[in-house]
Amino acid sequence: MTVTLDSPSSTRTRDPKELLNGVEPHIRHLTVNILDSGMTLWDREVALLLRDHTMVRDMAERILGNAVMYTVGCMEHPEVHLGVGKLVDIGVHQLILDTPVWWALCDVYNEGRYKHHAPFVERRRDGLCLRTADFLKSIGFDVDDELWAIDGTECSPCDNKVPDSH
Repeated sequence: MTVTLDSPSSTRTRDPKELLNGVEPHIRHLTVNILDSGMTLWDREVALLLRDHTMVRDMAERILGNAVMYTVGCMEHPEVHLGVGKLVDIGVHQLILDTPVWWALCDVYNEGRYKHHAPFVERRRDGLCLRTADFLKSIGFDVDDELWAIDGTECSPCDNKVPDSH
């Protein structure tokens, strides 16, 4: 009897650092403020997280990476309802607050359309965070399961009430 083993197909994981740094040529506003520091966009957003939140660099990078995954996933797949927990949402808000970078993300990953942020007050408790992590994995991201599990059943209060809203 002969047994033939198929080689597992190698799937390239999408790197959130590369995705974020890749929008740099699309930054059109406040370029002196954003681009003249000599930092990559990744390092800039991490530095801003560290400036505004009590955390170590490793945690800031984990949060930012998953926030980029979530943001890109939402922008590339507006037909899929996704949600994020409190911890990863810190990184999403960092991206939104750095508006020249946010506009560039929208330009590259959201077909040039602005992606609004219009949350509800009440958080969802239906497991959307865990389903979102699974979806992000299915589109090539290596999510940080620990970050998504922390808020696994308590998710962001965003919905589709505003066209193209996070």
